[in-house]
Formats: sequence, structure tokens, C-alpha cells
Amino acid sequence: MKTFFDTASMQNHPLRAISDFLAQETASEQAKKYEEMRFVGYVLDIGYDAITIITSDPFKENVGGVPRNSLLIMAPANFEKFPPHFTLLRVLESAPTPLSSDVQQTYFELQKKSMPELDIFTQSELQWGALKTAVLGMFYPHPDNANEIEFSGDINNFVSAHKYRVYAPNDPLLDLIVNTLVPTQSRFAIGGLRLTECRLPLPGKSKPKVNVNVSTVDFMGCRTAMFGKTRLGKSNVVKLIAQSLIETQPNVGQLIFDVNGEYANDNPQDDSSSIRSAHEDKCQVYALAKRPNTPSKDLRLNFYEQPDTGIQIIASMLEQDNKKSDYIKSFASVQLPEIESISKLSEGEKARPIRKVQMYWAILKKAGFEADEERLTKKGLTSRHAKHFDPHFNKDLRAAAYQAVRKQEAPSEPKDLDELVSELEVIAQFNRDDPTNSALMSGSKSMLDADDKALLNFLNPAPGSSGTTVLRGYKAFHSAKAGDFVAEILRLIDEGMTVILDLGNATDRIRQYFSDLLSAEVFAHQERKFVSNALGDHFVQLYFEEAHNLFPRDDKDLRGVYARFAKEGAKFHIGMVYSTQSPSTVNRDLLAQTENFFIAHLSSRDEVASLSRLNVAYETMQDDILSAKTPGYIRMLTRSHRFVVSVQAKKFTAKKASEAGSQPDSK
Repeated sequence: MKTFFDTASMQNHPLRAISDFLAQETASEQAKKYEEMRFVGYVLDIGYDAITIITSDPFKENVGGVPRNSLLIMAPANFEKFPPHFTLLRVLESAPTPLSSDVQQTYFELQKKSMPELDIFTQSELQWGALKTAVLGMFYPHPDNANEIEFSGDINNFVSAHKYRVYAPNDPLLDLIVNTLVPTQSRFAIGGLRLTECRLPLPGKSKPKVNVNVSTVDFMGCRTAMFGKTRLGKSNVVKLIAQSLIETQPNVGQLIFDVNGEYANDNPQDDSSSIRSAHEDKCQVYALAKRPNTPSKDLRLNFYEQPDTGIQIIASMLEQDNKKSDYIKSFASVQLPEIESISKLSEGEKARPIRKVQMYWAILKKAGFEADEERLTKKGLTSRHAKHFDPHFNKDLRAAAYQAVRKQEAPSEPKDLDELVSELEVIAQFNRDDPTNSALMSGSKSMLDADDKALLNFLNPAPGSSGTTVLRGYKAFHSAKAGDFVAEILRLIDEGMTVILDLGNATDRIRQYFSDLLSAEVFAHQERKFVSNALGDHFVQLYFEEAHNLFPRDDKDLRGVYARFAKEGAKFHIGMVYSTQSPSTVNRDLLAQTENFFIAHLSSRDEVASLSRLNVAYETMQDDILSAKTPGYIRMLTRSHRFVVSVQAKKFTAKKASEAGSQPDSK
């Protein structure tokens, strides 16, 4: 009666698959249908971490082969006495047999003699061998939740070796093994299970046809690494992850730093679709240079319209370019007000801050930065008498300056930027030549403060100095028609959009600039929401390629934004996917915090050894990672998976993931 009720309670349990599997094995054995059996062999030596099994050629042929790193299951020979469970093994290598122990020798000979119907399998003496396997863990019924499975990374007990049998799992059991630990929420098939690079089947035997699922929940707020040589499928997997988040997580905004333009633009020659073309209604592309078939917005700042941030960005680039002249350093230290803050001042308070912004505008104009003067006149910084771009110097100063510098009377007030540049050059020269002239003084103080002088000296420096020409190299960052793209991108991310920065035509320095700028802005934005308890269930996902440039191994700046991503990103609901060819070149703090790994082929033993030291789950897979070079053949370990799963990633298409199917790439 107890057996009846125990059996009834497992009718709908996922582990019924193992009960049905073993029942079928028994039935096939009793019916002498040995070719239908999945039996691989017996246990020769057993321990908590490793198990050696004995097998024979007919056993291996019956199951289609037992390749290295394939998955096997071990179950008690007398299964009926226990709740349904099994131990998961991974094949490591061949082992010598018989082993030295007398007991193990006895087991070896005993199992040879107990093999059923020896004459059916071979006409001569059987060829026996041994395989060493690693214990990955055990699947068993969840103690607290009916109809659920629990997995442990160890085994709680083992008995004598002869009381176990080892099998090659069929497709339903393989599906249970690789997918049962994955959250059912927001699942998608990333590809198919692929145990070996070699696809040659044994006669009459087929390879496993099992989808490998992941959940987008495992990527939200987590760090995901893509390691492998170029052209081996890292970007394809990134596209699959980004697509799955678009389709299943409307509360996740994404920012992709597209250094090669492959996420923003289709590549017909490579039969490669882009994320943008697959989800045009959910994606917005920003590009430095517009491409014919890709709608995009300008990925540029309008330095005129954001003087407060513009001068800071210029200062950072001057510092990166090692511009250390005193007059340049003085200019770079100037702090300009926001245009919006000036408009809130009273009329009597506006003159000086407006003048500072106009000096900055004159510097940009002289450096060759294109300006839309009509747009600038609408910013509220023009003369209240409709005399545009007038810095409002008093008549005595203008008269004295023009007479001293140009030997002429002062012209009418500036009405455009060219006239503004001309006037400010005169004032700058006058101040340099005669800084204590009474026309410049208001009582005992100069009418020009330190910031005014720094701006004017940069606009019109002493003879022999470069002045504004040092800014010409930064014109690529500017567009007179650009809005505040940083604020726009943050708003789009908050709305759950995927923003793609097309940096395919950019230099390394420009890529670094935009990565630094937007990464810092995203982090600060999420941090502000965290402090005000406004994060809710909204997440941000960032995508970085060439990660060794952003997260260098020897980076000592633990306060930098990328180090903070590694340490604090999860707290602020920031997840990221980063790719590189060399794990050893990436910052160790980031590697230590990474939850998800997708590993393609690596050609260096040092790199693979570094990976295995980082995550012991890859220790037994080093040789396979070094030898297998098939594009899309990935060794995957996610936050939900407790062991590495070998998968052939499916090829990304412009179809929705639910429509594209889940068959792996045929490569």
C-alpha cells in the first residue's frame, strides 16, 4: 500500500522521468532488446568527487558514443527502495583498468561475468575499458515543495560500488538536467545541447536534440562575460540576450556600445541581422555618422547649448591629450552655469553669467565649431534690447579698448557670433596690455574676474600660443543641431527602450569618451533613483565590447565608474554584458563578481588556465575550449545553472525569438 501511494504521489513530478527511464531499461533488458538500452556500465571506484566506471565497446556503441565531457547519470541498481533521484556525472578521460586494489579487481571480474547475454554483444572476448568521471551533483525531490526538483552540488552518501549502474540519459532526461534549474519566468531557448564538436554519428544513432534554455531573470542586474576569439559567435549570443530582454522584460532599458556597428546595422554579406531591424519600435540608434539604411539620431553634443557640461568635457579631453600650458589649465578650470539657471535670475544678476557663456561661445566659434545662431538667440541670453550677442561692456571700456588696440572708434554692439569674437579679442588684448587701466576698474577691483580672464586669455592668447586651435580635434563630438542626447538616452532607458550607440566609424579615443560619459551618467542616474527609493522593478542593461580597454587588469582606480559597476551595479539595478578575447586582461574585481559566463574557443593555455582559476567549473573543460573552434559552440554557465552546459547557440535572426524556433546554428 505504501508503494502504491508513493508511486501515486510522483505521477506529476518532473522526476518521474527517471522512474520511467529506468523502468524502460528494465523492460528492454528483460525483453533482450539490448540495442534499445541506454546502459553504459558499472561503477568500479566511487568517491565524493570522482567516480570511475567500467564499460565496453557494445555499451558505448548502443548509446551513440560516450565523448569527453558528456553527461551520464548514476542510479542505484535497486532503485525501488529509494525516492526517484540520480547522480549527475561528467566524463573526464579514460582510466586504467583493472585498478590496483584487490577489491576493485574483484568488482571488475564480477561485473564482466554478470553481464547479460555475452554472446549477443560480440562473437569474441569483449573489449572492456574504464572512464573517469566527475561528480557534478544530485537531482532529487525537493524536501519542502511537492512537484519540484532540488539539485545539490554534492552527494550525501554512497555505498559499495557494485550497487550502482550508470546510464547515458535520453533526450527527456537531458532536458530535465540542463533546463530544470532555469526559472520558468522569461525563458528562451539560446540553442541546442551539443556535447562534442564532432558531429559524426555512429551508424543508426542520432545526436541529442535538446533545447538549452536560459532565463532573462539571470541577466538582470548581473554581470555576464563573453570570452573567445573573434568571429566565433560572441556577438551572436549578445544579440540573443538583448533580443530576449526586449521581448520578455518591458521594465529593462538597454544601452549597447556598438563598436563595430553590427547591432545597429544589417550586414547582408554576412547574412547578419541587427537588433535594430529586428525591433525597430523598441530601439533607437545614435550614430556619429549616419548610414544610408539605418535611421539614427546624432551622437553628438551641442557644445553651445550645454555650456556647463560642454566645457567640462573639453577640459577632460584636454587633460587626456596632455595639454598642460598654464593658460589652457586656467581655461579648463572654469565652471560655467547652466543656461536654464541663468534664466531664473533677476535682470540685474544676469549680465555677468551671460557674459561668461558668451565668452565660451566665442571660443567655440573661433575654434571652428558650427553654430545655429537662430537657436542660440532663443536661449534667453541675448540683449534685452534685441541686440543679439552683446556682452554689455560699458561705453567707456569699449571706447578705450578699441582706441588702444585698433586705433578706431568702438563699432555698434555685436549682433552675431563673428562680431562677438572680434569684440572679445579686443577686450582680451586690452586687458593683457594694460590690466590696471581705469576703464577696466570698478573701484579698486577689475571688472573682469578670474574666470573672465581665463576665458579671454584662451580666446586671444599671447603670441606664440596655440589658443583655440587646440580644440579643433574635438569638432567631431559637436553638432549644431544636436539636442542634449545624454538626457534623451536616460529618458529612453527609463522607458524600457534599447539604445544603440553606433561607434563603428569612431576612433578608440572617441569610443572611450562616449563610453566614459554615458556610463557615468547611467550610474549616477540609477544611484539617484536608489537614494530616493525610486528604482522599483526597473533595470538597466549595458553592453561593452573590447572590455579589456574599459576594465584593464591593472586598474587601481577603485572609485572609477567601471569598478563601481562591478562592485555596486547589482544594488543599483545595473546589469552588464562584456566581451573580450582575453579573460586574463580584465580587472579581477569584475571577474570575481561575474555571475554568467559564455566561453567560445580560446587559443592560449594561459587564458584557459586563468579562466579555470577564476571559476572552478571550467577546470575540467580546458582541453575542449582549446581545441574546439566551431562558431557558436559555447560552454555556458549562468546564475541558475550549477554546472557548465555545452551549447550550440542558434543564429540570431530578425524574427522574434518565439517565432524563430530554437534549433541551433548548423555550423
